[in-house]
Formats: sequence, C-alpha cells, structure tokens
Amino acid sequence: MGLFSFIKEAGEKLFGGKDAHAAAPDTSQEALNAKAAAAIETYIGVQKLGVSQLKVHYDGNQGKVTVTGEAPTQAIKEKVTLCCGNVASVTAVDNQMTVTQPEPEAQYHDVVRSDTLSAIAKKYYGDANKYPAIFEANKPMLSHPDKIYPGQKLRIPAL
Repeated sequence: MGLFSFIKEAGEKLFGGKDAHAAAPDTSQEALNAKAAAAIETYIGVQKLGVSQLKVHYDGNQGKVTVTGEAPTQAIKEKVTLCCGNVASVTAVDNQMTVTQPEPEAQYHDVVRSDTLSAIAKKYYGDANKYPAIFEANKPMLSHPDKIYPGQKLRIPAL
C-alpha cells in the first residue's frame, strides 16, 4: 500500500502539536509521541471498523504514523489510513496492516477548496449523482456529504 502523504494543518485535532509542548515542558518527546499514538488508536476504535491487534506508533519529529494490525477488508485498511492521516500534525501514514479478505485498492482524492462530493464523483465516475458511493466509502469518518474540508483525503472506490 505504501506511504501516504497528508497535509499537516488539516484534519481532526486529536492532540496539541506545538501547544502540547508548551503545556507540558517537562514531558519527553517519547511521552508526547505515545500520547498522540494512543489518541489516534482511540479515534480508530471509535469508528468501529472491526480491526484486530491494532497498534499505532507516532513519530512527532516526522509527523509520521505507522499502523499495524489486521483489517477484515482492504476497504477497512484504507479507512484506517484515512483515520490516521486526516489528523492535524500528521504528514505521512505507513499502513503495514494485513488484510483477511484482499481486494483491489481504491484511488484517493485530496479535497481542495470548492470541492463537493458531486464534483469529485463527476471527475472519477463521470456522473455527479454517484457521490453516495464516495460518501459511503468514507463513513464513518464523514458524517454528512456536505462536511468535507480542504486538505482532507478521501477514498474513491472502484464502482
């Protein structure tokens, strides 16, 4: 699956970045990394994706998340990548998870200003009315089709 790049400033605010250093000046980088990894792991758990043996490692100096475990499907593995990467302060995700039921990988789209799911569907599928496929492919991280933001990375599954 490879290493995926993300925009550092975009995404869920699960931990404080440079503010965390100011709030806890006596805390080691290792402790901050562990706290951030735990926050990402909890966030993945809240999505109820059915992942087993999940382990998350965060390197704050590089902004890189490495995730291991077992996903039931390729789609779930890809959703875990998005859970990790669509977090503020994360710039890269190395997803080393195994998949129980292999299937083809999806494409990805980086949301830019003025993007809508309909416009993205038109670009990838030739039909704006197929936006529900993209919405469903990114649930539960997306709660509503209109709630996407610049810098977010979305899965674009094959139809």
